[in-house]
Amino acid sequence: MITVGLTGSIGMGKSTVARMFAEEGVPLFDADETVHRLQGPGGALVAAIEAAFPDTTGTEGVDRTALREAVFGDEAAFARLEALVHPAVARERDAFLAANADAPIVMLDVPLLFEAGGWAKVDRIVVVSAPAEVQRARVLGRPGMTADRFESILVRQLPDAEKRARADFVITTDAPLEDTRARVREVLTCLAAPGGG
Repeated sequence: MITVGLTGSIGMGKSTVARMFAEEGVPLFDADETVHRLQGPGGALVAAIEAAFPDTTGTEGVDRTALREAVFGDEAAFARLEALVHPAVARERDAFLAANADAPIVMLDVPLLFEAGGWAKVDRIVVVSAPAEVQRARVLGRPGMTADRFESILVRQLPDAEKRARADFVITTDAPLEDTRARVREVLTCLAAPGGG
């Protein structure tokens, strides 16, 4: 089994590319979706987050806006949150890998693959990228996003140029979707070749 880490900074089109890999039959572990589930109604992290950050949860699980406000600009609070979330996601990832042990290729969609050290646990790395102006327009077009919040997210992420330099494969998303899909298939062909690309 070849374990592929899929990553890319906010607004680069990683979710679209991840969906394309899944449509090609690659088992996909989505770290963001896992966090949402763990923090959703009845989620395994809800009680621990409420204990650490009072008044940030309710009947629908974690109130992401309230939690974001509780940790925004507070490095110690953010570190406490990560100490809760990262081990829980790692357990889910390990269960996914065990369940898909017979697959020739599996993909771990992890936004902070480099930042959280996950790059050391994968065999190949695919980075999704787009020009900075495309990224900015996409992100600022999201509901509730502000320029300040966008900048605060960017400073926590390895610069795109560094991610691309450390990648085994780069997929750019500022082209038509059919071009991106063709590149996804090209990457899969390389991964399936002897030596896995």
